[in-house]
Amino acid sequence: MNAASYIPQHLLEPFGLTQDPLTSAEIVALSEQFKQWLKDAFSEYDITELVSARAYYVDQLLSKLWCQHQLDEDQISLIAVGGYGRGELHPYSDVDLLILTQNKIDKALEEKISMFITQLWDVRLDVGQSVRSIKECLKQAVNDVTVATNLMESRLICGNTTLADQLFPLLQEDVFWTSKKFFIAKRDEQQKRHSQYHGAAYTLEPNLKANPGGLRDIQTIGWVAKRHFVADSLEELVQHNYLTRNEYFELLECQDYLWRMRFALHLTANRSENRLLFDYQSDVAKLLGFGDEGKAAVERMMKRFFRIIGRIAELNKMLLQHFEYDILKQGDKLEVDTINRDFIVVDGLIKATNERVFMRSVKIMEMFLIIAQHENITGLHSETLRLMRNARRRLVSGLQDYAECRRIFIELFRHPRGLGLAFNLMHRHSILGAYLPEWRSIVGQMQFDLFHAYSVDEHSYRLIKNLYRFSQTEHNDEFPLCSKIVQRMRKPEVLYLAGVFHDIAKGRGGDHAILGAQDALSFGKRHKLNDHDTRMIAWLVEQHLTMSITAQRRDISDEQVIKEFADIVSDEQRLDLLYCLTVADMRATNESLWNSWKANLLEELYYSTKQAFRRGLEKPVDLSEKINENKEQAQTLLVDFKVDSDAVELLWQEFKEDYFLRYSPEQIAWHTRHILNHDRSKPLVLISPKPYRGGTEVFVFTKEKENIFANTVMTLGSKRLSIHDAKIITSKTGFTVNTFVILDQRNKPIDDNYRALEIANALTECLSRDKAVSQRSSAMPKHLKPFNVKTRTTFIDKPEASQTMLEIVALDHPGLLAGFASVFQRCNIHIHSAKITTFGEKAEDMFMISNAQNQPLSEHEKQELTELLSNDVIHA
Repeated sequence: MNAASYIPQHLLEPFGLTQDPLTSAEIVALSEQFKQWLKDAFSEYDITELVSARAYYVDQLLSKLWCQHQLDEDQISLIAVGGYGRGELHPYSDVDLLILTQNKIDKALEEKISMFITQLWDVRLDVGQSVRSIKECLKQAVNDVTVATNLMESRLICGNTTLADQLFPLLQEDVFWTSKKFFIAKRDEQQKRHSQYHGAAYTLEPNLKANPGGLRDIQTIGWVAKRHFVADSLEELVQHNYLTRNEYFELLECQDYLWRMRFALHLTANRSENRLLFDYQSDVAKLLGFGDEGKAAVERMMKRFFRIIGRIAELNKMLLQHFEYDILKQGDKLEVDTINRDFIVVDGLIKATNERVFMRSVKIMEMFLIIAQHENITGLHSETLRLMRNARRRLVSGLQDYAECRRIFIELFRHPRGLGLAFNLMHRHSILGAYLPEWRSIVGQMQFDLFHAYSVDEHSYRLIKNLYRFSQTEHNDEFPLCSKIVQRMRKPEVLYLAGVFHDIAKGRGGDHAILGAQDALSFGKRHKLNDHDTRMIAWLVEQHLTMSITAQRRDISDEQVIKEFADIVSDEQRLDLLYCLTVADMRATNESLWNSWKANLLEELYYSTKQAFRRGLEKPVDLSEKINENKEQAQTLLVDFKVDSDAVELLWQEFKEDYFLRYSPEQIAWHTRHILNHDRSKPLVLISPKPYRGGTEVFVFTKEKENIFANTVMTLGSKRLSIHDAKIITSKTGFTVNTFVILDQRNKPIDDNYRALEIANALTECLSRDKAVSQRSSAMPKHLKPFNVKTRTTFIDKPEASQTMLEIVALDHPGLLAGFASVFQRCNIHIHSAKITTFGEKAEDMFMISNAQNQPLSEHEKQELTELLSNDVIHA
């Protein structure tokens, strides 16, 4: 494409490229003006014109400098390779160059080339260059498929034409790269790249080039075609019957959209950037015409993006398999098994026997049931995929409108292998969306936060796959309790279907759990599920967040909390189902945020609730009996340490009853033996030698004084430790008995004795001082700046309770918890416990507090505390 016609003439002639000579400063100024023209032209010109225009501009610039350095007088060539060789350059894309030489170059020429390259850097052109002879080019390329690929896309910019003409024909010969060898290398390269994304295209900060379904997948098709057919464009694949004309135009449409996104991303980032980070998404959405409403505009843009890459991934898979049969298996005798008159299995791939098979929509569902029923099937044949894509587009209503499709859908969920390969393919090829209109609405649905790693449909798919994994005995070691529960279920499809609907109403407005439960009820009725199963699915959907919220934000050592949760769950069957759904949900949200602390909390809540059911909810725990039981068990444990029983009894008289209710016998014994051997004039800091609930327990015993909680929090924060739980108790004699559960930067317990000693020493030192630890002001981390979390403080007073529950939701940032502690101190607020939970960029912290008189907060005290928290901490 000749880009000159798309660039205003003043940029090419009067603009300055024809002046002789040009200084580096003049070139920088001209290039900045050209970049400004690209920005101004973005909304007016076709994207192919713009990427060609920049390539053409760089061609003219390089040719000019080539002559200025008198390189045109030498027998060497300047050749564009890679993306630049294709004539495609985005605003800040690298310019890949090959300087092709004779076998040897003298020192004078070497010096001229060096000065030329130096000036390219001086004029701020990001170049990647190599200086090689023809022999060296071929030698490098034969051993490196990346070099070979770059050379395949080479074109002459200026210099010795004869030399370039000697190279280009050699690149077409089999000695360079055979079609078979090249295909295998590019296929393996793509598989390796995809594996880095763990099989998920729908990550929320995608790489527009490398992401599965991204630009690189389109390029891979082109590269293989170029090697196999010596094709210069994708359009030639239509002539070779690899692509239909409609598929060719579809690929171009998808490429244009990704090119526009990438072009806008470069303009927004002001550099070469392929990762669509949260920081850039709002500005890119605005440039692309999705509006400037922030989150809503981004969601519209990303939904379109996710659907585009899904289409590219599908075409890429179809075409590469087509190439594989022609390039690798041509002439091979293929293994063929007949399933029925509509389908056969060719070399492990299910293939339709005629082109009209999907004229009846039910055949689509039948095919996936066949895949579940036959273990030897490994995927879809490319011809079948093409037929299915065309049939999917012809659908005038959802597949679930057909009674036979509904029967097959339920049969799939009941089949032992139904959620294996068959379900994977249904998700990957948009059949779930074609079946369930509600699912189609969440395809590509963005979740604009740091907590969710995937779009709603990808998250839901992963949750369902997690549940299915629990049913597979080979994975029993991963989540033994979940595996045990699911494998003894009579109807695991109830759990799987709850997974389908748990987030299906996201993006509609309103409470997605309630709306999803309504969808589940309608689904059950339409699919003739019995009333009990339908109501169970709907209940699970409505309550799917309850267990994680209770475990992470409430004190599950409190019997009242367990009773309230048990009242909601009501029986052990629901508890089993909800526990498995919760684990699968949390694991599918963001694998990097799952840790042993969360796993232990959920498991402890599960067992405590099961114990409450077996005891009987109408029989509350006798608190006096539990206190005596904990004391007796702690005494037994202390016998091995030869601790004086009278000294133990005297110490325990200092503690209030809630101490013996909130700590286990093991913890009480651990605290007791160390306190008895400790000089009380100094703080006692203990670090648990083994994990507690998947975290590390930090125990602090010291004389009550100001700033203890705040100083502890700030010191732990300075050590880059995250606090997840805190118990704050004051003894009758004025000593604090505080416990903090911490995790390190890896989200794991402290497993290094030296690290534990360092933490203990730092806390001992800071708690020995009377003054407050000064909090260093920290800038808001860059990755949090795009987010705007609506701040909320909520007070909950329970009848006859002596404490007030305070929930604070705010944008998480360094020093947030220490700031809360400081405000509590100034208001004479006593903290009794804290549950610290971070969901990505959002902190949701729960505190049990009381005023100076150990009473619930008055309305005036609540208002004062809210104002201070808002002004001094949250909005600071």
